[in-house]
Order: sequence, then structure tokens, then C-alpha cells
Amino acid sequence: MNNYIKELNIGEVKLKNNIFLAPMAGITDIAFRKIVREIGNPALTFTEMASTKAMEFRSMKTEKILEIPEYERPSAVQIFGSNKDVISNTIKKLNEDNSIDIIDINMGCPAPKLVKNGDGAGLLLDLKNVENIIKEAVKVSKKPITIKTRKGFNEEKITALEVAKIAEQNGALAITIHGRTREQYYSGKSDLEIIRKVKETVSIPVIGNGDVIDIESAKKMFSYTKCDGIMIARGAQGNPWIFKSILTGKKYCPNLKELFDTIQKHIDYQLEYDDKKQANLKLRKHIAWYLKGLKGSSNIRNEINKSDSIEITRKILNDYYVSLLRLN
Repeated sequence: MNNYIKELNIGEVKLKNNIFLAPMAGITDIAFRKIVREIGNPALTFTEMASTKAMEFRSMKTEKILEIPEYERPSAVQIFGSNKDVISNTIKKLNEDNSIDIIDINMGCPAPKLVKNGDGAGLLLDLKNVENIIKEAVKVSKKPITIKTRKGFNEEKITALEVAKIAEQNGALAITIHGRTREQYYSGKSDLEIIRKVKETVSIPVIGNGDVIDIESAKKMFSYTKCDGIMIARGAQGNPWIFKSILTGKKYCPNLKELFDTIQKHIDYQLEYDDKKQANLKLRKHIAWYLKGLKGSSNIRNEINKSDSIEITRKILNDYYVSLLRLN
């Protein structure tokens, strides 16, 4: 595995390795990224994607999404939109934020509300607009512009190669390919062949994304596609240790104490970022992922989903931990 791990440059941004945490809406907030960085040590973590349209109206929620703490460097933010002028205005604002190193433009999110507006994967139906957006973004940006896209909109409209060529020709400095079409969402298998073809076609760094859940799938992504790096999304949910496993080539499984200590630390970090009510709601899905596979975890998940305070959630977790210790 270590043969595939290397330093990687995106423009003038030097990255210590080529393993990244993917941007995930409602998931990759500051608290989760902090946990992943501390435990897994990926070279790059991305914010949740932020709406350029919302940035036009100075949305506090969106500006909060784009917050980058000083320890999180190099850093990357992800934005989405379909109006080149609105995207340009957002990038001009982001230029002034010295905590941001890379600006990634989403051209692959399959969410219906985005696609309906021509955003995310909706852009794959209008490659002229893709070209206009990238050209304008690169022209105004003081930071490297990168693109994240999919295999295509559907099997009749496979666009990854075209988008990659457009990205390279217009100055984008890296491209991430998720090997599924928009129509597939997250079902079926990620197509490694399309990622391999993109890598053979362009000279900018190509990042492979889709179905990387362990050392074996990471190795397969690297060896088959010859990609320059990999981006991990669902494989990191409840498993920040995946990055450590891939980077060292040795599977790492936390013991019970480390697992529960990490959950409590995640709660602490969430409380630094959100109020108690918000934190309790946001953490439900993370805790369910952390506990998946443990004896009786489905009952505990149901209890936590009913918990209306973070204090009760902590008590449920503590009691569950003690009960698991007794079983062992």
C-alpha cells in the first residue's frame, strides 16, 4: 500500500500525502474534520459544499460552513452553483480569506433540488456552462481551482472525459472523479474504468472517488486507475481510522475504550461549534455510525434518537459502554 502513498502538489499547495476526506453535506463540519485530522492524518479535508447563491445574500449559515480553523491547513472549501458571475463573486470573497488554500467547485452532487436548478450534477447537461464557470473561476481566483464531478449524468450521457479536458484546458489544477452517474446516486458499483480513462487523458492530478472503504479497495483504486490520489466519503463515516489504515497499510481497529473516548471527544468538539440542541441533533447520525456492528447498538441508536439533550445522550453512551465491558 505504501507504494501508492506520496506527496502531491495542487498548484503551489503542497500536500503531505494523497489521501483526502471528501466533502459531504451535513457531515464534514468542523467537529468531524477535526476528529478525522487528529486520528487519520489525511492531507486534505473539505468543508461541506456551500451555495454561491446563498453567499450572495451573506447567509450566516453558509458563511459558517466555510469557516476553517487555523490548525486545518492546507484546507479546501467546496462551493456549488450554476451562474458563472455568482460563482465569480463568491470566489472574490474567498480570495480574502487567508485560511482557505483550495477552492473546489462541485459538478456532481446528485441531490434533486440542486439538479433542478442546474447545479451540481445538473451542470453535466450543459458543458458550455461548465467551461464558462471554470474559465471565469480560474480568471478571478488567487487560489487553485479544482473540480469534483461524476462519471456522467446517466449512461447515455457520460461526461467525465469531456469535463476533465475542459477543466485542464481552462486552468483547473486537479479533478476528482466519482465513478457513478447522477442517475445511480450511490447505488451499484463505482466505475474504475472511467477514472482510469480520465487519468490517461489529462495531465493534471486525478483523484479517484467511490467505494473506497478499506485498504483493499484503496489499493484497487490506485492500482487499476493509476490515479494520483483518493478521496474517501462514506468509508469515513464512523470510521476516522480508515485514513490511518490506508496510510500505514495496516488495518487499524480501535478497542472499545478508544472508540467510546473518540465519540465523547467528537461530542466535545461539536459543542465548541454548535449549541447543545444543535449538537445533539447533528451527532445522532455520527454516533449511529460509530456504534454500527456492536451488540445491541440498534436499541441504543433508537434511545439516542429520542434523546432531547446532549447530557442524556452522554449518559446513554456511558451506560452502554459499561454494559459492553461486562459482556467482555
